Amino acid sequence: MIHSVAVVRQAPRYDEALVCASVAEAMAALGLRWSELIQPGQRVLLKPNFIRQSHTERPGEWEQIITHGTVIAAVARAAAAAMNGRGTITIADAPQTDSDFDAICQRAQLPQLRERLAKEFPELTVEVLDLRREAWRTERGVIVERRKLPEDPRGYTLVDLGEKSHFHGKSGRFYGADYDSSFTQQHHAHGRHEYLLSRSAMDADLFVNLPKLKTHKKVGLTVSLKNLVGINGDKNYLPHFCIGTPDEGGDEFPDSRVQTKVQSRLIAAFKSAAKSAPWWGPVAKKIGSKVFGDTSRVVRSGNWHGNDTTWRMVLDLNRAFFARPRRYISIVDGIVAGEGNGPMEADAKPCGVLLAGTNPFAVDFVATELMGFDWRKLPMIREGITTEQVRVVPKLGEVFGFKPHFGWKGHIEAR
Repeated sequence: MIHSVAVVRQAPRYDEALVCASVAEAMAALGLRWSELIQPGQRVLLKPNFIRQSHTERPGEWEQIITHGTVIAAVARAAAAAMNGRGTITIADAPQTDSDFDAICQRAQLPQLRERLAKEFPELTVEVLDLRREAWRTERGVIVERRKLPEDPRGYTLVDLGEKSHFHGKSGRFYGADYDSSFTQQHHAHGRHEYLLSRSAMDADLFVNLPKLKTHKKVGLTVSLKNLVGINGDKNYLPHFCIGTPDEGGDEFPDSRVQTKVQSRLIAAFKSAAKSAPWWGPVAKKIGSKVFGDTSRVVRSGNWHGNDTTWRMVLDLNRAFFARPRRYISIVDGIVAGEGNGPMEADAKPCGVLLAGTNPFAVDFVATELMGFDWRKLPMIREGITTEQVRVVPKLGEVFGFKPHFGWKGHIEAR
């Protein structure tokens, strides 16, 4: 089978008319019409990359961090027209747990989009959903407050991949998103490999993946495949790395020196203490940064090319989601992309490109080439790719030399 991937070029700016024309051009290049994907009365889910409201260290920068609102709007209006204004458009994601969902929606101008769609299509229902079950407030990356959220109104499904999981046969002390790593290990042990998937995403008649073209500290790049992390309602179901040094079976750090082992054990002790005394977390974080270096400059927490955990989790989510045939298309926002220390500290890289396709592996394979990376050096791509052929339409064109995350530099670039 041949999978087509459209590569559309435009000026690297978010002009509404320009973006609408690029989305239409991508659909035409694929030989697709929206009316073939979604019918009146049905529900389409748009899944942007809403990881965080801004760059971690530069709060005024955000265009390279999240899917831009003009891309979301162009797709939403095209889908609404295909449904003759009758049906439901759901815009949903589960951002990082300490992110401000309202601020993200404001940046993407979703309130204005809902108002506009209501005027143009009065019979259309438009939903904006935060798929997380819980939000955190953090100080210096340490959780100091937890808040329960309304959750997905359609609920969640616990999916156990068992032996079909990419973790089958792999052991280790898995770490998720919280201090209590035992929760993550509980769902990835004794032959179980469980994920908590959003029913709003799983039950949509059409799933439109709207990822951002960016580098990523744990898997090298984040495009279509990685964007499915946002359909999981609880981040602690998602193994991000294995605790410990390489000689201990871990991928938390890139070396097994004595001082690295000490650091790993101290981090575990600090996090254990922070569970019962939240005030201690920020203090411990400050001390640790001074002694061992800041995470934005020093490799830890699985932020390197030897991470053997996160890619498995990403492919598991895609395996669970595509366990049954579904109508799906991916449209990648690379108009202003992100390079360097992605996903949340990426530097803006104006590329002026949209990618589109109906197979996430094919789309990400082409994205890897466009970024100037070697797919054979990226486990998430290498282990997920099939023998099926990929055709670029109309052509690949200029390849961008993306700067990788510092933990991946020198290991994934195409030679």
